[in-house]
Amino acid sequence: MGEAPSGEPRLLTGENLDALVGVLAARGWTVVGPTVRDGAVVYDRLASARDLPEGWSDEQGPGTYRLRRTGGPARFSYSVGPHSWKQFLFPPERLLWRAAREGAGFRVLTEDTPPPRYAFLGVRACELAAIAVQDRVFLGGTYTDPDYRARRERAFLVAVNCGQAGASCFCASLGTGPRATSGYDLVLTELLDGERHDFLVAAGSEPGRQVLDALPTRPAAPADLAAAEQATAHAAAQQVRAVALDGLKAALEDRLDSPRWDEIAGRCLTCGNCTQVCPTCFCVAVEDTTDLAGMSAARLRRWDSCFSLDFSYLHGGSVRRSGKARYRQWLTHKFAGWVDQFGTVGCVGCGRCITWCPAGIDITAELASLRAEAAPAGEGAHDGGDGPDDA
Repeated sequence: MGEAPSGEPRLLTGENLDALVGVLAARGWTVVGPTVRDGAVVYDRLASARDLPEGWSDEQGPGTYRLRRTGGPARFSYSVGPHSWKQFLFPPERLLWRAAREGAGFRVLTEDTPPPRYAFLGVRACELAAIAVQDRVFLGGTYTDPDYRARRERAFLVAVNCGQAGASCFCASLGTGPRATSGYDLVLTELLDGERHDFLVAAGSEPGRQVLDALPTRPAAPADLAAAEQATAHAAAQQVRAVALDGLKAALEDRLDSPRWDEIAGRCLTCGNCTQVCPTCFCVAVEDTTDLAGMSAARLRRWDSCFSLDFSYLHGGSVRRSGKARYRQWLTHKFAGWVDQFGTVGCVGCGRCITWCPAGIDITAELASLRAEAAPAGEGAHDGGDGPDDA
């Protein structure tokens, strides 16, 4: 995937969007994209462009999500839903190995089936940023995840620039949206004006250029480029939430004993919703299972959450027994610990953790409150561990 579009942008009419799905499927990709199901926009397999959320928008806020029927031809007039592309690149459950008894010993059974070739249609800029963060986590260190690498290398990414923002979005403040700048194979901008419904399409890689060349497009005019710029500028201007990263890491590390953590813990249910919908969280648990007859065994990797009491369990008990300790671990790891580990924060401003928190906790407000506090004398000397109240 290239760092910038290759070639000139083209114009694809709305009625020809299905050609994109057809070309991707014909070239061996399983097309996955947004669709409406169970009262939300979720990611699932697409048989055609008709499966996209045509004429749907959404209303989001702290602990609030509602779909709203708008009518019209728009296919991407909504913000992100509860799903992220993480579920396809880093599945919620993965078999690590399976073994079967053979006489006095056992035989390890391997699965050599390659992962699916997915084409992700409708990847927002913040989600591209999230995939880039997970690339650092799983591929950037000394030890890499071979399953993630295989899935990542086989994926084709069709980004969509945002024309409107949700009330929970704050990507503009983090520089991760609403316009996609890199990491995609193709990028679409939906152009809506009166009766008009077109897509500005640009390639960001050689595979993307090949797909673009196979589509029924025409050259884009300067007015089309201006309309696309106006759409993303409008989405950025709509955002009412923000996180200022400058000095935030030091501020969090200086406020590990802040009374604000107790106030947040009084509202937090430690349900783990925020970590499940987050596109960058990667906590897992490894579980071993055997059948009742003792003839087979398996080791599985499953998504877990740092909000789970058992996640930090060591011999003798959990390291973080209080909700305060677990919430503090999550938030400070996102905006401080990740910087030390991976050279970036673990947040991309998608706002999912705000929308899908049943208690309506807004991390942008909590971060602003923690930053605004005056650090008590000597607090900066805290070693970063859990205090006695958490033991």
